[in-house]
Amino acid sequence: MALEQIKAQIALLLEEMVSRPEDAHEVHEQVREKLAELRAMGMPLPQDLVELEQMLDQAGY
Repeated sequence: MALEQIKAQIALLLEEMVSRPEDAHEVHEQVREKLAELRAMGMPLPQDLVELEQMLDQAGY
């Protein structure tokens, strides 16, 4: 899967998280999976997504 495609999927997940805050934990897990895909492909992770992942981890999602 291309980097841009994964980034687009992450953007959609973030929109879901905003529109469905009650499902934030589930969406967070999906974001983590997408980031893991990027890592597995050896792609550099966008810094803003790394920071988002850290913020979600700290928030307990």
